Amino acid sequence: MDKSRRAFSIGGLLASATVLMGKEAIADTASSGNYQLAGKPEAFVKKMGIKYPIVQAVIGGSTPDLAAAVSNAGGMGGIGMSWSPEQEVRDFVKATKSLTKAPFAIGYVLSFGANTLPAALDAGAPVIQFSFGTPSKKQIAMIRAAGAKFGMQVSTVDGAKQALEAGADYINVQGQEAGGHIQAQGSWRDHLPRILEITGKTPTLVAGGLSNGKDLRDVISMGASGGVFGTRFAASKEYPSHPEYKKRMINSRPSDTALTVCFDGGWPGAMHRVLRNPTLERWEAAGSQGSGMRPGEGDIVGTIGDMKFERYNLFPAFVVTQGKVEDMAMYAGLGVGAIKDIQSAGDIVQGIWNECVGNKA
Repeated sequence: MDKSRRAFSIGGLLASATVLMGKEAIADTASSGNYQLAGKPEAFVKKMGIKYPIVQAVIGGSTPDLAAAVSNAGGMGGIGMSWSPEQEVRDFVKATKSLTKAPFAIGYVLSFGANTLPAALDAGAPVIQFSFGTPSKKQIAMIRAAGAKFGMQVSTVDGAKQALEAGADYINVQGQEAGGHIQAQGSWRDHLPRILEITGKTPTLVAGGLSNGKDLRDVISMGASGGVFGTRFAASKEYPSHPEYKKRMINSRPSDTALTVCFDGGWPGAMHRVLRNPTLERWEAAGSQGSGMRPGEGDIVGTIGDMKFERYNLFPAFVVTQGKVEDMAMYAGLGVGAIKDIQSAGDIVQGIWNECVGNKA
């Protein structure tokens, strides 16, 4: 296992880190009530067995505590497991199921395969979320045989057509407004109208730049079935990112983000949206050159135990990270400017919905 993949296989450390941040009790999901928004959003939540059309992006580093908190509050939580070994996948799925009876998603970046998919399904994962590719017929058959559902992240009309042909239970339309790993080559606004024309009754979500209830209301008014929120949940009490990272998120504007290939160590050529930091500024000033010609390349900027992370690596700073965390990748989307505090994930879900439908908190 290379350094980048090993770096992402620290689920035990991240899960235990929630103790450092003060875990809060997680309640069972409240029963669904009457909706103030009918049509596509209601069809989506009924299909998935959730309460609100609010989906947490399957961000790397997410833990069972975060996913369960989102699901227990009525949304659909998620955990990115692309770089995790089989036993960690089993443990995380089982741990999440012990914390919530509601659906949650396990995410796979297909650029790195999905070798642990059988383990996730065997452990009882109810939903699988794919990105950067289309699952194989064999993978889809495994999902169906396990009685699970799956969604696909797309960014274009042709991508949506492939998702429909694959039989996806829902489609997630990502745009370059999103934080983290970006497969889109443009804004979701450029493609959403046409995608909605062809997806018909298949629930279609929007991802990229969404932070609050107004954003959710806006995409629903455009015809979407719901919204996917990444940066907003990265800035939650349950997400185990480094305090400096969270501080940056609540003090940043959209213009403080950059869409770049700067942090592609471990995933050559991959685009990401991050908060600007000293590593990015120094690289850009030197001409934004490729691997082997980057200033400070090879510098160790972060450590977790005996694991060392070089400058330009895609691994972000978590609460257990030591070193120059301000020089590591800090993923954030264009919606970061609307994030002004660190709340519990459950409060975030309820706040988004209350603002969306006009309820008082």
